[in-house]
Amino acid sequence: MDFLTPEFGLYVAAGFVAQLIDGALGMAYGVSASSLLMAFGVPPAATSATVHAAECFTTGASAISHHAFGNVDRFLFRRLLIPAVLGAIIGAYALSAFDGDVLKPYVSGYLIIMGLVIIAKAFFRVPPKNVTTHLTPLGFFGALVDAMGGGGWGPIVASNLIVRGNDVRITVGSVNAVEFFVTLAASITFLLTIGLTHWSIILGLALGGVIAAPLGAWAAKRIPHKPFMILVGVLVTVVSARNLLKAFSVI
Repeated sequence: MDFLTPEFGLYVAAGFVAQLIDGALGMAYGVSASSLLMAFGVPPAATSATVHAAECFTTGASAISHHAFGNVDRFLFRRLLIPAVLGAIIGAYALSAFDGDVLKPYVSGYLIIMGLVIIAKAFFRVPPKNVTTHLTPLGFFGALVDAMGGGGWGPIVASNLIVRGNDVRITVGSVNAVEFFVTLAASITFLLTIGLTHWSIILGLALGGVIAAPLGAWAAKRIPHKPFMILVGVLVTVVSARNLLKAFSVI
């Protein structure tokens, strides 16, 4: 088969690692996979379309896995779902005529602050609470940025909820479950506007992600709270700082 090349193996490995991190920490699949495709010279709109197409498979497997491990809160899931789908559709449509890279420096700066706050909170005992307010704009904005930038749903939505005191495991599981519908809505919109190409990349990323999804969900349930918080905070801060430096052509 023509698609079974060394590059295809790299896409499978990238999808596995990205989904393992995403499933365990609630973020980074889109960021990781998008960075890889951009390095290979894939244009921004095609990169976002390709990553979201692959994520339809990986996030579906991840959602099922998190539900099986009891990591999904139904109330949080329902409150995020509709605005997230609307945000994904609008963001994907806008990217076909607008450069999503314009938003990246601002989003990266916001996420650096969120990451540092998460790390600080890991060293203080704050009783977990169920976040019930401002979920609609959070879901909409997170999905909008995700569709326009090829990633960002997890870092924006999960980090915001964790900073506000929501349980880490439930946050990761619920945000991952909603992400399936975000990627599906974005992918359908991309298909109708710019079409989908790079099918070998989509297949490789999806295959690696589906294999890793149960492991990520298991890790989310097993990792202790404090190191989990630190891992999430460090991941958000480092990735966002790198994106910010790249936006200003420092690296």
